[in-house]
Amino acid sequence: MSLAVGSLKALKAADPAVYEAIRAEEKRQRDKLLLIASENFASPAVLAAQGCLMTNKYAEGYPARRYYGGCQNVDTVEELAIQRAKQIFGAEHVNVQPHSGSQANMAAYLSVLKTGDVILGMDLSQGGHLTHGSRVNFSGTLFRSYFYGVDRTTEVIDYDAVQRIAEECRPRMIVVGASAYSRILDFPRFRTIAQSVGAYLLVDMAHIAGLIAAGLHPSPVPYADFVTTTTHKTLRGPRGGIIMCKAEHAKAVDKTIFPGTQGGPLMHVIAAKAVALNEALSPAFKLYQQQVVANARTLASGLAQRGYRVVSGGTDTHLFLVNLSGNGVTGKEAETALDAAGITVNKNAVPYDEKPPAVASGIRLGTPIVSTRGMREPEMNEIVSLIHRVLERPQDARVQREVRKQAKALCGRFPIFYAYDAALV
Repeated sequence: MSLAVGSLKALKAADPAVYEAIRAEEKRQRDKLLLIASENFASPAVLAAQGCLMTNKYAEGYPARRYYGGCQNVDTVEELAIQRAKQIFGAEHVNVQPHSGSQANMAAYLSVLKTGDVILGMDLSQGGHLTHGSRVNFSGTLFRSYFYGVDRTTEVIDYDAVQRIAEECRPRMIVVGASAYSRILDFPRFRTIAQSVGAYLLVDMAHIAGLIAAGLHPSPVPYADFVTTTTHKTLRGPRGGIIMCKAEHAKAVDKTIFPGTQGGPLMHVIAAKAVALNEALSPAFKLYQQQVVANARTLASGLAQRGYRVVSGGTDTHLFLVNLSGNGVTGKEAETALDAAGITVNKNAVPYDEKPPAVASGIRLGTPIVSTRGMREPEMNEIVSLIHRVLERPQDARVQREVRKQAKALCGRFPIFYAYDAALV
């Protein structure tokens, strides 16, 4: 019997409807240019671990301190994940049990805050994240949230303004991190601001964790009380979360994760986290991250040369925003037209957007997946040309068909699913 889900033959026989949906998704991922900044392709080893029979094991508690018997082997993989995260990021304490980045953030908040405390995070409409205080999220309902953003002219964070806002609202915690901000974050400056008002500092590095692991973005670990991350996105692992903290907060964090907010950990996912973290320790991973950034810069520069306004003028990371206000197309229209043409992006609000989020004035583009496929700068220039063709005539079905064919051909030159073909029969 296979220890991993190496074949879908049994699924095909048992549940044809689910099997066909997986087949259709495999085809979509194979044939389309995927430029969603928060997505990546996990390796076959990560997928094998995530599909393994450790999903059958209940393991409430922590290694050597479980509430169930028979946890020797899951203890091994959890300890491997913890030690590898410590090695990569230099954290004093690591908990790899959060089911997601959102739950990691919840644990950071509840470890030291009380309901009604003030938090200060980046405005969602200017690049932040739902869990950084949005009114529709638990972070905005449990806590009183205030926001900082970007300068209207430069479209980068104004740290003097952050200082002023912090002095006015006196937060108990300052939250740093973003889902749509393309510039280097100044963690020492944020630490100084937090100290000046007596606030804890939480850095959510979900989007840039892979860049930090490769040394291509400064690390928040020396400056933050708490650091959270997802394990997918640039880290290229399974969908899940990790929380790191100073040693003084270790007991509170662990207690908040279990039994505070979660029950039994997902041991198959933790096994996959361990595999992904091991991959992140390799020299090849750093080369990959370097290409991710180079590809993002090439894509942004190419679009700017075609007359598109890139927010903040460029990127230092794996992603960037394009403001389409001057191009006669909304973010929603662009997303729809590009998807029909075999190019997947997401509509996204731009700073000081006058359109509602469901329409938006911009699109967000990221290069983790196309870089995982092995594409480089010449291919980014091809993608620029394809995007431009579609956005020049977003309602033209003929153009969409032609571009879709070219996008599929480009993907065919950089196959990624050959390792899975035997399973999808």
